[in-house]
Amino acid sequence: MTRYSLTDLGWSDHFARQRKDVDAHLIPARISEVHRSQLVALSESGEHRLIPADSAGAYAVGDWVLTDGTTALQRLDPITDLHRRAAGHTVSDQRIAANVDTVGLVTSCNADFNVARLERYLALALASNALPLVILTKADLCDDPDDFRRKAERLSPLVTAITINAKDPEDVKRLNPWCSTAQTLALLGSSGVGKTTLRNALTGEAEATQDIREDDGKGRHTTTHRALRPTLAGGWLIDTPGMRELQLSGTSEGLEELFDDIETLAARCKFSNCAHASEPGCAVKAALKDGTLDQSRFDRWQKLRREDQYNSESIAAARARQKSFGRVVKEAVAKSKHKRGYEE
Repeated sequence: MTRYSLTDLGWSDHFARQRKDVDAHLIPARISEVHRSQLVALSESGEHRLIPADSAGAYAVGDWVLTDGTTALQRLDPITDLHRRAAGHTVSDQRIAANVDTVGLVTSCNADFNVARLERYLALALASNALPLVILTKADLCDDPDDFRRKAERLSPLVTAITINAKDPEDVKRLNPWCSTAQTLALLGSSGVGKTTLRNALTGEAEATQDIREDDGKGRHTTTHRALRPTLAGGWLIDTPGMRELQLSGTSEGLEELFDDIETLAARCKFSNCAHASEPGCAVKAALKDGTLDQSRFDRWQKLRREDQYNSESIAAARARQKSFGRVVKEAVAKSKHKRGYEE
């Protein structure tokens, strides 16, 4: 088995500072896989199967933990943290990946390219404090791939976009600067856009790939769970299953960065609580009227802001209820013990 130094694994002063005043016998390890009842982690001494001290959902691939070799006793605060509202009816936050330097948002130069969906991914990436990189695959099957690249880069000055033929290993090497020398690149995107093909080229693995369905152009899931894997360039890659549901929560800062042009206009409105509907002195309405602000972009901004606020408030309320219920249970247990002691 290949052994890695802490530096190879992405260790930095940020984590070293958190290690101070902690039992010196505990070793740092980076989570490479998260399962229901155990974690797989990498350290200087090799691979470990760890028991999570908390629920498995509290950990994400890419996290650093301190361990005695058996249990993940302490999770260190991450530098970057990708998360979303959990899919389905559960009101909770789901961590996707941690300590990622760059989030590769993978879409393709065909019907999969969707501005509204790409903005969701961008808001998620920016809110995590990681760098966003739009990776446009299937460039070899498109007459003008640069047209898709320009559309992506117009979404924000913070966006870098690159067109790639995922089936050409030499072309994929253009991604090496984002996953070399201990840098971590995470791939996010829908099924069928070429994430697994990119992963194979970047890591040297031979994971099976599946064709997109002919009836609707959508892909089938190939990656079934998130995993941290070493790249041929000396860095790390986190591949993720295709996401068909991406609900934003806690991403207000990411939305502000992504829609900085609208946020700047909103700051010029006469009223600080302007809803940009019928208020006088609304700079946003003026921009919409003179055409300097696109109506569809404004509509997407409002929709994402409402969704993020609603989900964030719902998750906060759910956590408050859980804490309140926990206190009630503790008080009931304490009263029961006191009563038994009195009766005895």
